[in-house]
Amino acid sequence: MAKAAPPDLSDTDVPVQPLARTYPRGLYIEPHEHAWGQLLYAMSGVMWVETPNEALVVPPQRAVWLPPGVPHGIRVVSDLQMRNIYLRPSLAATLDDSVQVIEVGGLLRELIVGLVEQGDDGAPDYYDALVGLALLELKRARRSLLKIPLPDDSDRRLMNLCQAVMASPSLDIPFEQHAENAGASVRTLARLFKDGLGMGFAEWRRQVQLATAAAELIQGVPVSAIARELGYSPSSFSDMFRRELGVAPSQFCVSQQRGGAA
Repeated sequence: MAKAAPPDLSDTDVPVQPLARTYPRGLYIEPHEHAWGQLLYAMSGVMWVETPNEALVVPPQRAVWLPPGVPHGIRVVSDLQMRNIYLRPSLAATLDDSVQVIEVGGLLRELIVGLVEQGDDGAPDYYDALVGLALLELKRARRSLLKIPLPDDSDRRLMNLCQAVMASPSLDIPFEQHAENAGASVRTLARLFKDGLGMGFAEWRRQVQLATAAAELIQGVPVSAIARELGYSPSSFSDMFRRELGVAPSQFCVSQQRGGAA
């Protein structure tokens, strides 16, 4: 477990603070929060961002918006090239007041990368225009639904199981094994799922599988490889994906592009 290392956020005369970070697969950054808003963008690699109420899978071409004061931890799924933009509280107040997964198009990507690479070293007028255009793009960017509900911390057994499933969501690991690893009976954990998340284990794991699959499809991973990783045959995985999301996995990225262009 690692601690977060944000930039100096004491000078609120500065509108944004950029930060570039590279994290190895398997790293977990412990929960923390900032007085500034934060945009986390994955240039490459995949991460889970865990907040008190939900987990958000973030593949390339996606970013997470965190309003000021939201506790969050980061679980790195694959080697991660991250570009962060911190927005001072007055600017953050102009964006969403809830956590969002944002689809990053070409212009927004270049604005994020440009802000991180340049910082405030360029001409002030250009820098202000860059910040202003980035804010406009953030406001109009499409919001994604790659969110998974998480329990509170009232029972660590349930949270430990949820984190284990997010790390390995395959059908090959039965509920009974998860329960044994968590140190609770199957009946107890089934009740905790219903009470804490409003759904059963199978339904919740299916949501994790769909979010994981969507993130991998965006990266170009073949459908057959995703199906094997999640414990399905290719045909049964395609049936499940189509039933839940209304589109075949082979057409998922096309449908996302069409939706983003609408």
